[in-house]
Amino acid sequence: MNILVQLSHPAHFHLYKNAIKNWQETGNKVFILIKTKDILEDLLKSANLLYYNILPDDKRKSKFDIFRQIIVKDWRILKFCIKHKIDLLTGSTPEVAHVSWLLRKSSVNTGEDDAAVVPMFSKIAGKFVKTLLTPEVCNNGTMEKKSVKYNSYHELAYLHPNHFSPDKNVVEKYFSAEKPYFILRFAKLNAHHDKGIQGINTEIAQKLIDILKPHGDIYITSERELEPQFEQYRIKINPLDMHDVMAFAQIYIGDSQTMAAEAGVLGVPFVRFNDFVGRIGYLDELENHYHLGFGIKTNEVERLYSTVNELVTMQNRKKVFAARRAKMLSEKIDYAKFLTWFIENYPQSKKIMLQNADYQYNFK
Repeated sequence: MNILVQLSHPAHFHLYKNAIKNWQETGNKVFILIKTKDILEDLLKSANLLYYNILPDDKRKSKFDIFRQIIVKDWRILKFCIKHKIDLLTGSTPEVAHVSWLLRKSSVNTGEDDAAVVPMFSKIAGKFVKTLLTPEVCNNGTMEKKSVKYNSYHELAYLHPNHFSPDKNVVEKYFSAEKPYFILRFAKLNAHHDKGIQGINTEIAQKLIDILKPHGDIYITSERELEPQFEQYRIKINPLDMHDVMAFAQIYIGDSQTMAAEAGVLGVPFVRFNDFVGRIGYLDELENHYHLGFGIKTNEVERLYSTVNELVTMQNRKKVFAARRAKMLSEKIDYAKFLTWFIENYPQSKKIMLQNADYQYNFK
């Protein structure tokens, strides 16, 4: 097949990278289309993956800009599909649904956020989506009937032990891996679906540092500008090394979603502090079923401090969380293997899953 993969966020690179390699190894041609977004191009270059940037100048200031850009991307992807005789489109974007509908081509949209968290996607793309592939715990709203659900997480497409083994030598490129350390992450929270969402402010960040400092080193990675007093903790890490650094951390604390989930599937205790808590199914499961982390809303500041205090003083913390991770992994599938099969065998794979969802457990 000629497969088109549209990536619009660095997280999507990680989601698809192993499946892309698998598709290529079995003789498929894979065309990667992107827009300029944070470190996405750097990741693709580091992985030596050929890509086409269809929106190098991504400047969005309003909803009108978002709609205008979608139309531009629709048109450019449409022309690309015709030129390269694309058989199937996949990605987490509205454009995948739009263009496949216009060309009457097969398509599979992937997602992990509940419909209520990203309502714009349902409004813009819902009617055009052919198949939506999401974790079992997702509530896909009006797209439920178009959904195929699997028992795993996006993060297990690249952090499952089948694909990732953390390397202490990578950590040593930045600092000693032998001394206990903590990772703090401050997100921008400026995406369209982040409107009204708050996270870690200056006062809270300082209090967290005061709690953690007696127990180890502190390293901050931040999408936003840091206050001068926090610059001493800032560390710049090659994006391809971040998962190794995360894997050996004592605790992760942040206001982003993806990195919290990544810490969780690696068995690193995470504390997620923002107003998305309670609204995202896969994170709720990691927190409340597998107890791999803690989601705390921004009106529960004292609970944030007490939770972090309890974690840093917890006896046998590493063993406890390793056991919780082992339980989670024993019940989940390898999403990269499943995604590889699902796309290569689509639409027959959809029929198989709808008739017998347990077929997915062939991909452990």
